[in-house]
Amino acid sequence: MIKQEQFSQLVRILPLIQRLNPQMKRDFQQIAYYARIPSGRDIFAQGDDVDAIALLLSGAVRVYKISESGREITLYRFSSGESCILTANAILNNQSFAALATVEEDAEAIMIPAATFRHWVNQHELWREFVFGLLSQRLARVIEIVDEVAFGRMDIRVAKFLIERTEAQNPLITTHQEIAAELGSSREVISRILSSLASQGFIQMERGSIEVVDSQLLRDYALR
Repeated sequence: MIKQEQFSQLVRILPLIQRLNPQMKRDFQQIAYYARIPSGRDIFAQGDDVDAIALLLSGAVRVYKISESGREITLYRFSSGESCILTANAILNNQSFAALATVEEDAEAIMIPAATFRHWVNQHELWREFVFGLLSQRLARVIEIVDEVAFGRMDIRVAKFLIERTEAQNPLITTHQEIAAELGSSREVISRILSSLASQGFIQMERGSIEVVDSQLLRDYALR
């Protein structure tokens, strides 16, 4: 059961909830439950059974895969007002979780038990719309990642990554290994590319941080 203030917070950030009929709102408040999940905690590992789906009130979760060789690649992230399509897929198809999901920023979530979520999707068009909305949000991103990995130049991917991340934080606090994990490459490859970008005057590097010196030049480079 969730408190009224938690339900009200969810209503503000997830418009879908506003459209529930009065009975469904009561059911939602009775059946759903609140969870606080600290940064660094794995929500699911690959192969885990999925017993609930999270609607995030705050924080951020990274969903990613690890190859047999140990390389990582990020599939997508979800944050406030969002949820995880792989979780929804696992619940609806009675499958295990197909990747890993780790909390990157301390998260608060409203959890819906798997059986309840499955029943709501089967019985209510509103929840089916919710799942299709999740799918449309994530499918394009995953296809983009596949294209980048299969056909894209890694230096261009690194440039795009730096442009995106430094919009919120410049210098960006990160390591070469973390970028490699994000992009599905090796630390050695990333270090070589970053050194090249630095030699061309696009970025400056310090231990544990990267500063984009000229974002427009780096954008032009990424569009080549």
